[in-house]
Amino acid sequence: MATGSLSEDIALRIGLAARTLPDTDPARLIRVLADAVGLPPTAESLAGLKVKDLKQAADGEFAHLDQAELKAALAILKGEGMEDADPPPPIESYAEGDMPDSIRVACASNHGEELDGHFGSAHCFLVYQVSAKENRLIDVRVVDETKAGDDRNAYRAGLIADCQVLYVASIGGPAAAKVVKKDIHPIKDPNGGSARERVVALQGILAGKAPPWLAKVMGQAPEDRIRFDRDEAEA
Repeated sequence: MATGSLSEDIALRIGLAARTLPDTDPARLIRVLADAVGLPPTAESLAGLKVKDLKQAADGEFAHLDQAELKAALAILKGEGMEDADPPPPIESYAEGDMPDSIRVACASNHGEELDGHFGSAHCFLVYQVSAKENRLIDVRVVDETKAGDDRNAYRAGLIADCQVLYVASIGGPAAAKVVKKDIHPIKDPNGGSARERVVALQGILAGKAPPWLAKVMGQAPEDRIRFDRDEAEA
């Protein structure tokens, strides 16, 4: 299939989008796009593309793929997030033991300190240490796809393996399974916004009556988790 007429921008979009889809290389994605929008794909034709179009094209080549993964790929195909990214904020000083009773939280991000990253395509993970009293951005972990190997989801989950909570704009089922396997609790927040605001809101939860899943994350004893369950049932 001839693709020489692809512009550099569209070729880059296709290459990046293919990375977010399981078992998909640019050639496979181009075959689907050829049926969905024709060749060569252009910015104009991709702008009108919908998830259902990707699912139906090429005799349902992508029909089995997770909706969230297809949405992430579609956003890249449309050029969303392709502009120069704002740099993340400076990392704050932290040493183990500085913040008693704290947990570690990752936020998938593409720009600055925004929670706007899909798990399979986010440029980096902002990592915060969070307690009831304070929060600190202790690390920014940049995704290097050249190190991902055959399992990109496992690689990304490994980047945040020391975290207990993950905030992400969207995440597919297979990717979520990889995250949960690392004992990380994923929270989807499709509205995005400020990562720091999510962390501050979590502080308030830590300061109050933690729900059972968070009590477990914090290492609460089973009897304490049972108490949380009872309290919630009586509320």
